[in-house]
Amino acid sequence: MDELTLIQRIAVWILPVVFAITVHEVAHGWVAKKYGDNTASMLGRLTLNPLKHMDLFGTLIIPGLLLISGTGLIFGWAKPVPVDPRYFKNPKKAMAVVAVAGPVSNVLMAIAWAMVVRIGVSLETEAVSLPLIYSGIAGISINLVLALINLLPIPPLDGSRILTGFLSPKWAWRYSKLERFGLIFMLALLWSGGLSYILGYPMYYAQQLFFSLAGL
Repeated sequence: MDELTLIQRIAVWILPVVFAITVHEVAHGWVAKKYGDNTASMLGRLTLNPLKHMDLFGTLIIPGLLLISGTGLIFGWAKPVPVDPRYFKNPKKAMAVVAVAGPVSNVLMAIAWAMVVRIGVSLETEAVSLPLIYSGIAGISINLVLALINLLPIPPLDGSRILTGFLSPKWAWRYSKLERFGLIFMLALLWSGGLSYILGYPMYYAQQLFFSLAGL
């Protein structure tokens, strides 16, 4: 996408980024409701309206800065959907399943965007095909990044919730205490290049798989 102007890149990325982040959070709330927790539903968070989920810093500022800087790695986050484990019969198991729902939703969206690209590739009119292809590539990329990042075992990312499900209560409690440092650690990884190093190979092979599915 290097041939696109900044305005064109923003136009291409804005829908995939906002939709990926929104659906990720809705997936958490939807699965939590299935396990008996209606908190997100009562607060109006089980909606695809992005305004209900947007976080100024995570949904707009960070993705915007990454897009402008041209780092090649774009991600963000929304306001976390509230989940109350007191409503779960088996809190550890349920919280792990609720956590994994976010990355799974991103993988499913990456598949959907791959189909959008495939449709674009099949069309002959560039005015229609190119926007579909570029948006589809952006959709695949942002969803794969979100899925991979959220699987990292860094509190409060989803990977940490999944890992907590396998820890003893004592170690789960100690592990959860690291959550206050999670954002600082993630930003340090991002600006030091450590995040790109960790995700580089998994992201490359995942993209190749999905680009092949898309017909690229």
